Amino acid sequence: MKKNRTDFRSRFGAVGKKHSGLQLMETFFQLNDLVASKEKLNRIMNYAVKRNTWIQEDPSDIFLFRQSMQSFVHAGYLITLKKKKIASHSPLENTSPLLLGLLSEKEYRNPLLVFKKAFQEYSIDEFNYFMSGIIYFSLGAYDHVPERNMVSPYIHLTKMLDAAHLILERRGNRDNNE
Repeated sequence: MKKNRTDFRSRFGAVGKKHSGLQLMETFFQLNDLVASKEKLNRIMNYAVKRNTWIQEDPSDIFLFRQSMQSFVHAGYLITLKKKKIASHSPLENTSPLLLGLLSEKEYRNPLLVFKKAFQEYSIDEFNYFMSGIIYFSLGAYDHVPERNMVSPYIHLTKMLDAAHLILERRGNRDNNE
């Protein structure tokens, strides 16, 4: 008798196939809008640190967002491993502070620095633990708050979303100019 096994791993990142970080990021932004992703991450974070409240969104949507963010973090790690430069340095001419977001001028010129700095401070597993923690605390009412520093990984994730969008935007502009 043949045993049928169900594969419960996420299909978001096409598990088992070798993909580049840029392909995974493109897939992430095809399925998730930058502004909506940052707002959802912010909402989840706010409910995670509030006591005796929980988020009123569908838990399955939040779980899917968690999976897509895990794939995004994995994509960010993959692009830091590449030897060649992904994003070209661009001059900072008449850039509004709103366009920079949380990125510094140096990070805006070279968005890859955001990922390098984030993965120097935290590993992929630590980002996954952070996402699991904020999801856990946002979906239920608890008297206690998370025991770890949750602000720093949150800021890194927000900056990584901005940087990834900037990398893909510049890559698209470069492809259109050629």
